[in-house]
Amino acid sequence: MPPRPAGTRPTLSLVAKTAGTSVPTVSKVLRGGTDVSAETRARVMEAVRAVGYIRRAGSKNEAVRDENGWSNVLDLVVTHFEGSWANLLIAGVGREAAAAGLDVVLTLADPQSDWVSRLLRRRTLGVVGTLVDPASAQFGALFAAGVPVVLVDPMTTPPSGVSSVGVANWEGGRMAAEHLLSLGHERLGVVAGHARHLFSRARVDGFRGVADTASSGTATVSVAHGGWNRAKATTATHTLLDADPGITGIFACADSMALGVYDALGARGLRVPEDISVVGFDDLPEAQYITPGLTTVRQPSTELGAAAVRLLTELARGEDGGSRPAARMKLATELVLRASTGPAPGTASRR
Repeated sequence: MPPRPAGTRPTLSLVAKTAGTSVPTVSKVLRGGTDVSAETRARVMEAVRAVGYIRRAGSKNEAVRDENGWSNVLDLVVTHFEGSWANLLIAGVGREAAAAGLDVVLTLADPQSDWVSRLLRRRTLGVVGTLVDPASAQFGALFAAGVPVVLVDPMTTPPSGVSSVGVANWEGGRMAAEHLLSLGHERLGVVAGHARHLFSRARVDGFRGVADTASSGTATVSVAHGGWNRAKATTATHTLLDADPGITGIFACADSMALGVYDALGARGLRVPEDISVVGFDDLPEAQYITPGLTTVRQPSTELGAAAVRLLTELARGEDGGSRPAARMKLATELVLRASTGPAPGTASRR
C-alpha cells in the first residue's frame, strides 16, 4: 500500500492508486455504479478497507435529496427475516419510519450478493443494520461511501465513528444469575449463542460474574454454545448435563434456545422447574405460550428498532451533516417471572 503522510486523511486518489484504477472508477463504485466489473469492484473495496477511507460527512452526492429536501427511503439491513425477534424489531422500524414519513426497504445481507451496490444506487437516507458484522467488507463499503448507519446489537465492535443501539446485555445476564442464586441454585449451566458475538459474550459474562462473586465461590457455571438455534441448543443442553448431571439451573441466552433446553430436559425425563429451573432472554411471545411459562429477561425489541430509526434520522437530517460523535445507546432489560423457575431441589428429591 502506498505510504501517506502521518496525520492525513486517506483520499480517493490513494484508494485509486492502491486499487490500480482511476479516481472516477473508485467514485463510481462508491455510488453503486453498474458499469464496473466484479473484479474491479472487489479490488476497489479491498483498497478502501486497506487505507481506511471514509467519505467526509456532508460530502455525499446531493442526489440523495428529493424535492422536499431529503430522501424518503430508509434501508433496514438484516441477516435473517425468520423468528419472532426479527418480526418485533422490523415492526418497530416500520412504525417509527412511517411516523417520520419514510418508506423502508428490507434488505438481506447475503454475503454472496451485491446488495451494497443496489443500496447505494437507491440514494437512501441511511441504513439501520441489525445483528450484522460491521467488520464485514459490505459494511465497510457503506462506511466508505458516507452512508449514515446505525447498528442494532452489532455482532462485533463497531468502528469508532458508527452509532449503535443495543440493550443492557450484561445486566440481563446478571439478573438471570441473581434470580437463580436467590432460589438456591449453585450448579448452573449456560446455553450461549456464538462465542464471537458481543451480545452473547456480554450475557454470559454478566451471568458468570455474579455467580463467581455473589455465592462466596460455591457456585459453578458450565457453558455450552447453542448458536441461537433450537436444535443446537438441545444438543448443548445434553452436553452440559452429560458433563455435570448436578446442574439445577440453566440460563439460555435467547428464548429460541430455551425451547431447545425444554426439548432436551423432556427427553431426559427431567421436569421444569421441579428438577431444573430455566431462564431465557428476549421475552418473545413463545415465552408465554410454552408450558411451563418461561421466566426470561425482557429486552424491548420493538423499541430497539424505533430508537435506531430516530437516531438515524437525527444523524442524516441534522444540521451537522452527520459529523457529530457516534452515539452508543443501551436500552434497559428486566426480569419477567413465570413458572419455569423454582427452588433448587435437594439431591435426594431430584434423584
